[in-house]
Amino acid sequence: MLQIGKQVPDFELVNQDGQPVRMRALRGKKVVIFAFPKASSITCTRQACAFRDEFPHISAHNAVILGVGADNPEALRQWKRNHHLPYDLLCDTDRRMLETWGAWGGFDVKQLIGFPPIKRSYWVIDENGVLLDQQIGVGARESMEHAVRKLAQVGV
Repeated sequence: MLQIGKQVPDFELVNQDGQPVRMRALRGKKVVIFAFPKASSITCTRQACAFRDEFPHISAHNAVILGVGADNPEALRQWKRNHHLPYDLLCDTDRRMLETWGAWGGFDVKQLIGFPPIKRSYWVIDENGVLLDQQIGVGARESMEHAVRKLAQVGV
């Protein structure tokens, strides 16, 4: 798990269109990242749509939203299109970012029906790449609510 008040590790992942997105390139903007277990599942869609609904408010204040999962780009592209998600969805198929950031691992009964062991999580990062808040293992709706609350505390 990452430490609040410390720089977050850099990563580069491809988005739903196969384009690289690098954490370091987002310096100068606040960043909200949320991890989801499986694109297009009911609960993950609830989580993604909660962030979608807050997108205008968050982006108007120099902040970016990114979703991260282990699905392939095509699955993420379809999910983004079907639910009109206005932010990038990133593919961490080798799980390096999710492991480093503390959201991969452990047993969940959903693994028995094909879900990867991703802990629904969120991170809020400031313009300098410093971690302001995180929660590993959070409810779908709560991930957005907690992240937005933290952004409000820092001026969003």
